[in-house]
Amino acid sequence: MAAEPRWGSGGGAAALLLLLLVAAASICHAASNFLPVSDAHRSAALELFAPVDGSFGSLEETSEALQSFDILGIERRTNVRGSTCSSAVEVLGSSSSPVKDVFYALKVSSLLKCDVRQSQLEAIASRLKSVPSDASSLNDFYYSIGGLVLIKNQIPVVDVLLEDADKVFQAIKALSQSDGRWRYSSDNPVSSTYAAGMALETLAGVISLASNEIGQSRIDAVKNDILKLFDSIEKYDDGTFYFDEKVDGVGPLATTSSVVQGLTAFASTASGRVKLPEDNILGLTKYFLSIGIPGDAKEFFNQVNSLSCLENSRVSVPLILALPATVVSLTNKDKLKVRVTTALGSRSPPLKVKLVRAFISGSKDASVIENQELIFDSEGAFHILDLLPTSIDVGKYTFVFEIVLQDSEDAKVYVTGGQTKVPVYISAIIKIENAEISVLDSDLGSVDTQKKLNLGKEDDVSLAANHLQKLRLSFQLSTPHGHAFKPHQAILKLKHEKAEHIFLVGNSGKKFQVILDFLGLVEKFFYLSGRYDIQLSIGDAVMENSFCQDLGHVELDLPEAPEKAPRPAAQPDDPFSKYGPKAEISHIFRAPEKRPSENLSLAFLALTLLPFLGFLVGLLKLGVNLKNFPSAPVPAMFAILFHVGIGSILALYALFWLKLDLFTTLKALGLLGVFVMFVGHRILSHLASTSSKLKSA
Repeated sequence: MAAEPRWGSGGGAAALLLLLLVAAASICHAASNFLPVSDAHRSAALELFAPVDGSFGSLEETSEALQSFDILGIERRTNVRGSTCSSAVEVLGSSSSPVKDVFYALKVSSLLKCDVRQSQLEAIASRLKSVPSDASSLNDFYYSIGGLVLIKNQIPVVDVLLEDADKVFQAIKALSQSDGRWRYSSDNPVSSTYAAGMALETLAGVISLASNEIGQSRIDAVKNDILKLFDSIEKYDDGTFYFDEKVDGVGPLATTSSVVQGLTAFASTASGRVKLPEDNILGLTKYFLSIGIPGDAKEFFNQVNSLSCLENSRVSVPLILALPATVVSLTNKDKLKVRVTTALGSRSPPLKVKLVRAFISGSKDASVIENQELIFDSEGAFHILDLLPTSIDVGKYTFVFEIVLQDSEDAKVYVTGGQTKVPVYISAIIKIENAEISVLDSDLGSVDTQKKLNLGKEDDVSLAANHLQKLRLSFQLSTPHGHAFKPHQAILKLKHEKAEHIFLVGNSGKKFQVILDFLGLVEKFFYLSGRYDIQLSIGDAVMENSFCQDLGHVELDLPEAPEKAPRPAAQPDDPFSKYGPKAEISHIFRAPEKRPSENLSLAFLALTLLPFLGFLVGLLKLGVNLKNFPSAPVPAMFAILFHVGIGSILALYALFWLKLDLFTTLKALGLLGVFVMFVGHRILSHLASTSSKLKSA
């Protein structure tokens, strides 16, 4: 085998490659294996919503923290109740508090069970009931209706019913658009997906507060808006669905959360069922789970609150199939475990998990497993594939699972999403055999020196070679089932005190081999004789015994370097010194070219102005006047625009002379030219028409 080309140089490159392989494997499996909410979320919630001086911050931030704790089943922190309730009661007691502050104060008092007098809530309810009649924006409707719903849930005896609920419903519905989006106000023509979620939640509140039942036709119209809104849903390749905002710079997480909260709230109050494709509901759930654990408190709340809405909705409750571990070791005889829960980690109804098939990822070969039902372990709530068949060897596979609900009634409540594909890595300790390193004579190919290697353990071979010889390294890799194994990377590195060189190890079947012909590499080795340390790195995501091992060294005797031979870059004594300050660069600019005298420049300027002066004189000689200037409004407007366009072109010429470059000037001139041509044609047509009428008269 001929010598492999030099791949690169730099310390730790092989180790870096191994890390990249592991990282790539982690990214791949995280993209398709959606894990439900776990204790890691609870720990993160305690860190993100940590009170400062007995407070979570504003009332809005406090309500989000308390709601997150309730959803995740975290015991509330009692040390914030006193100061928080005091702030909430103060806001509720002030008649000048903004409606938004009143809304969050009611939410906080409801979550903490603050002592708010019934008479105080009645006064607030009376104030909030008057807001929708004069509301000019969706926010006014949202916070006033939401506040009334909170009062109704807190103290049902308080009168919060809307006598004109149908009118309020119509006023909110008037902000809807044909594509399912909504406007924030009648004065704002821009539609928003985020606003659609707010509108749906507000309409749900109006339905629950209506003294008379809202007409079914109005509710059906909103359901139709929901279907139109879902026509704009976007999708990733891994099956996750999300909504993206086109205005206001709102991120997809906040936008999707708003839609989910509005959808589930409307579905829980409106009569009849909101019918949406199951893959949309499951895709939205997977989107929130694919985020992992957000590091921002607002995003964290949007995630867990949306998952809670989906889990408790009347639309469909999604079930999540997840693998606690997507790496199964043949060496340790691991069992493949599957868990099916809700998005928040609650237990699923009785069901079966079926392994439809499994195949090698990226391969068109036939399935290695087909139609096998997993065994349910009631103690750990796992579905287990107890024994992997011998047809499964080391490598990356795609397992296709299917959830089968045992009770047909559960199919009306839960959504399983059909078949679920999950990447699974089957790993093992790879056998390394027949490893040896040899020095060969270049002319005859006979072995001069040969040493056996024990790869995976320490070796310290000592070799010597000259430029007329070759270095050969060979070994064999096989899986526990005896099949040839090809790792992602097999790298040989030779390191001199002044340079290092990396070579890729090729393979043919089971045998891996690299031959370095020193005669052809003397220039790449910079003719440097002396000791070269030998290092071999073999790594793969499914190889449990990946390693980066020093094998020993070889003493190379290379010829003297020619006069013009390349030299290696100087190696710093301190490997970290390359990150230090660089040497200062000094540069002397060339002397500027001599310019003409000031008088000559002014004379040239005067000469360039002469044509313009001649133009003005010519206009005076021709007797230019404004008698023919149109008097009608529209022709007069075109005449003014025509003259403004001519003036703009002259100004553009002046700017070109002073600062603009040719390309910028030509682009601007093209636009101005089209504009002047259009208005000029209109005004000239008008003048021609007027002239012909005068002649005919």
